[in-house]
Amino acid sequence: MTHTVLVTGVSRHIGARLASALAADPGIDRVIGVDTVPPPSPARDGGAPLGRTEFVRVDLRSPDIAQVIAAADVDTVVHMSLVSGPAQSRSAMKEHNVIGTMQLLAACQRSATVRRVVVRSTTAVYGSSPHAPAVFTEDTEPVDVSHSGYAKDAHEIEGYTRGFARRRPDVATSTLRFANFMGAGIDSPLTRYFSQPVLPTVFGFDPRLQFVHEDDAVEVLRRMAVEDHPGVFNVAGDGVLLLSQCARRAGRPAVPVPSPAFRALGGLARNAGLVDFSPEQIALLLHGRAVDTTRLSAELGWKPKYSTAAAFDDFLRSRGTVGIAGDLQVAVVDWLSGLATRW
Repeated sequence: MTHTVLVTGVSRHIGARLASALAADPGIDRVIGVDTVPPPSPARDGGAPLGRTEFVRVDLRSPDIAQVIAAADVDTVVHMSLVSGPAQSRSAMKEHNVIGTMQLLAACQRSATVRRVVVRSTTAVYGSSPHAPAVFTEDTEPVDVSHSGYAKDAHEIEGYTRGFARRRPDVATSTLRFANFMGAGIDSPLTRYFSQPVLPTVFGFDPRLQFVHEDDAVEVLRRMAVEDHPGVFNVAGDGVLLLSQCARRAGRPAVPVPSPAFRALGGLARNAGLVDFSPEQIALLLHGRAVDTTRLSAELGWKPKYSTAAAFDDFLRSRGTVGIAGDLQVAVVDWLSGLATRW
């Protein structure tokens, strides 16, 4: 029985949608959403409606989160507050992700009421490498562990989560490794990449990509929040798409460039604020990644509504045609085309 659910990261799109879905469940007494900033207003800012969710402004790095859990007799915690974008410095991002998770799990460990903990992770923990297996299962060891960025944070977070599960075996602890989110409401480095007028690719590489639709992600999180499913689970839509297939579906010309030029372009685009070409993003667009979701399907008796291809197509329908906007993008396209020609 789930009585009081605490959702972190409620000011972000998926966290807000999850809180809304849980708040609509008459079997749940209270839903408490926490974040460092208030959620966007549905009327003014286009944010997801939170229903009867109670918002509490808390920084997970502070001990205040323990007071919130204790005061509300929280029995279920869904940790969604992981930063993957470049909105803040790397040191601030690491503190938020890793130190924040440590404080949250410490509060859960001390709590006498918490009986279920769900942690959002990412398939980026497997890395992207030419030596990687064709498909990763939950038991596959990463062959190229990231030494920086979001993937490294997720790897550390999973380590702390495993330690928590060992110390509190009475708590059903679930770790969900999500593929890249896709959908109408998703704004991520990858969706911004596919929204560019020209898609730079790496000469000689056509990586396999895998997506999960936001509707399916929310449903998996909702199920995990109201049922006990301890363990680690990959979450992704069925099938894969090659990057070249994505470009054709998006109606975007793909311009292959040498790997060093692609990395240089990534730095230029990142500095210009066009796309976040982080090291993880660059590795993904070189080598790709695919995961097996058999364990999740067997555990929940459930299949996603959207395949990888259907999730990507829904994202494209929601965005429509994106034209070249501004002289800076025109300059980037001209520079990229000239570089490809010289190559």
